[in-house]
Amino acid sequence: MGTGEKKGYGREILYHYTDYQALDGILHNAELRVNNVLNMNDAAEMSHFMSSLCSAVVKRLESEGDFSGAEKVRELFLRELEKEFFYSAYAACFSLYRDDAAQWERYGNRGRGVCIAFRGEYLEKLAVGELSLQTVFYEDDLTEHSLAKVFYRLLKQEKGALEKSVLMKVAMKNAWIQSVAFKHPSFSSEREVRLVLSPFGKEYFDVRPHYHITTERIKKYYPLDLRNMCREAGICLEDLVEEIIIGPESTQSEAILQDYLKDNGLKRAAGRVSLSDCPLRRPPV
Repeated sequence: MGTGEKKGYGREILYHYTDYQALDGILHNAELRVNNVLNMNDAAEMSHFMSSLCSAVVKRLESEGDFSGAEKVRELFLRELEKEFFYSAYAACFSLYRDDAAQWERYGNRGRGVCIAFRGEYLEKLAVGELSLQTVFYEDDLTEHSLAKVFYRLLKQEKGALEKSVLMKVAMKNAWIQSVAFKHPSFSSEREVRLVLSPFGKEYFDVRPHYHITTERIKKYYPLDLRNMCREAGICLEDLVEEIIIGPESTQSEAILQDYLKDNGLKRAAGRVSLSDCPLRRPPV
């Protein structure tokens, strides 16, 4: 794949490592939160993607002796990077790895949480409109990236101010959207897939943002109504869930989790609960 594009997920299972509060929100409230990527541990990757894209175009122009064009591109991207917060998208993150130690440690409350396994083919059905299911790509050199070629071609074609070009604005918007699915190669072992919401994609977006307040900061997120989304896609909410894995360091009772699911009308999901086999054990303090 490699460019943060949609792909067909077929029978693939996408694993969401999280805590029990989030599990309750997803299964009891039928609400999946997509969080602002600027709050994630790889928040700088959007701007890094844009800077790397700029460098790829500049490098090609300078190799041809077009230093004036290269300077125009630098100025264009410099102005765009000032708009990062406006273009910041929101995402829910998944991995292709089941019961993975690194995922438990980073995202599953250090192994004390839970992993919800979603059927990729159904998540893909939910990814419509401003939502897209994107495979994360891990690259440093964007010289051969399709967008680098697009910006190079537009620079050569456009005669007026680049920021006023409609085609350039479209290309820049696409670049911001793809930047959400870009990560440094050091993260490549995660094999991540993201359900991405781009609220800047339309002038009007019919989901209101919410804010989670902690003692340390305020986080912005969008709540996705899974029940309504599933109804519109013609699938059952419970069918989204292939498996629920209790973390390797979790004290959660398997029987109580099954009762919780049954009492919330998720009887079939109760039969899909399992315990982690991951040998993750934190050393005693």
